[in-house]
Amino acid sequence: MASQEHLEKMQLRQNYRNLWHTDLMRTIQVDTPYCCFALWCAPCASYLLRKRALYNDMSRYTCCAGYMPCSGRCGESKCPEFCLCTEVFLCFGNSVASTRFMLQDEFNIQTTQCDNCIIGFMFCLQQIACIFSIVALIVGSDEIQQASQLLSCLADFVYCTVCACMQTQHKVEMDKRDGMFGPQPAMAVPPAQQMSRIDQPVPPSVGYAPQPAPYGQPAPQPAPYGQPYGYPPAPPPAQGYPATGYPPAAYPPPGYPPSGYSR
Repeated sequence: MASQEHLEKMQLRQNYRNLWHTDLMRTIQVDTPYCCFALWCAPCASYLLRKRALYNDMSRYTCCAGYMPCSGRCGESKCPEFCLCTEVFLCFGNSVASTRFMLQDEFNIQTTQCDNCIIGFMFCLQQIACIFSIVALIVGSDEIQQASQLLSCLADFVYCTVCACMQTQHKVEMDKRDGMFGPQPAMAVPPAQQMSRIDQPVPPSVGYAPQPAPYGQPAPQPAPYGQPYGYPPAPPPAQGYPATGYPPAAYPPPGYPPSGYSR
């Protein structure tokens, strides 16, 4: 049941509309000192970021932020600081990913395609290095063993670099959350709309000025309100229609207006 709930959260996370304040490619440019700190002291950065993501309220702490089956079963309520230290040192990858999921769920942040490619490349390189290590143990070839060691070093380097960029991305996002970039621009309130009234003056006409009438002919009269300029006059009333007394005596029909209607 819990795994199904986490799967549904993962699917919902794909439909988030907001974006990270900076992507993984530009984190080292945005905050170079913290990126270096997250590279050389990665567990310490993960500890500080998780605590900050919880608004420094460790009573809300749960192991791996509640995204793992062991969450809530490690005695976090008794000693949350010690449990968080254990998490960031023994399960460093999960600690970084859990903080990331917390921020994404709180602010509806999606992961860009570029970030997905970088994270996917990191995982694929780790899998390839693992496969080469297994093959080297089975075959016993020195060349394959050297290739597996080279791939393992490359995978570790990419993993540490991407995790440092991810933690810097989390830190920059929380700087934005805490208002360290100054007040964010808010949408302006649209002006109040007014309903047109029949007693308001007719606005001035727009477009071309009316052309003068030819010499010796009367000037054209303006058309009635609501009809285009030059509209032909209405035809004379039909025979038998009373010229006065409008509306006719039978108006309005019986039952109109309905009860409760107010003009």
